[in-house]
Amino acid sequence: MHQIFIDRFIIPESSFEEFSERMNYNRNFIKNISGFIQDTVYKSKDEQGNILIITIAEWKDEISLINAKDIVQNEYKRINFNPPGFMSRLNVKMERGTYQEIEKY
Repeated sequence: MHQIFIDRFIIPESSFEEFSERMNYNRNFIKNISGFIQDTVYKSKDEQGNILIITIAEWKDEISLINAKDIVQNEYKRINFNPPGFMSRLNVKMERGTYQEIEKY
């Protein structure tokens, strides 16, 4: 069953350019991982002027998603990228979840 990996970010407008560069790096990287199906990004703005981003990545199955997470973590180590430090420095808030599609009737 396909796994849908959804992240929701609240990004101060002043941090959006740097955040966007990192997001695009990650999106390009995961497209080459086995089991990746597709990804989509949605953008909005809240009343305080923050940029709201939702990313949705679809994976073939749970094993593919687990492997992808390991591969991404290894890439972060290779390039010396610290996600919690990055998010803290940019004052970005994140919610994350994995979902499965409900079968259509």
